Amino acid sequence: MKKVRITVIRKACYTDLMEKYENPIEHACDMEEGAVFIANGWERPEGLCLSAWESMSPFVLALASGGEDFYDGWMKNKKSAMISCNDGFRPVSFLLETVE
Repeated sequence: MKKVRITVIRKACYTDLMEKYENPIEHACDMEEGAVFIANGWERPEGLCLSAWESMSPFVLALASGGEDFYDGWMKNKKSAMISCNDGFRPVSFLLETVE
């Protein structure tokens, strides 16, 4: 299996939605923009958010297995995908890329 580089590209924060719908919490996300993780096949890299991994793992597995060109040309680099975690209040966008 190929390795897949996972790069934290952007963190968003929707305070208006938090104020309206979320119960107050002190800490929600440890991901930092620019952080890089390497996935070895199906294994979640240490330090990568479990919830984010659950959102991206099907794409990581596909890339690690040689898959490419998701959704008929969605990405400029056919051996990559842009995936966000499932946190609707503070989504994090991750770039997944096959490591050759």
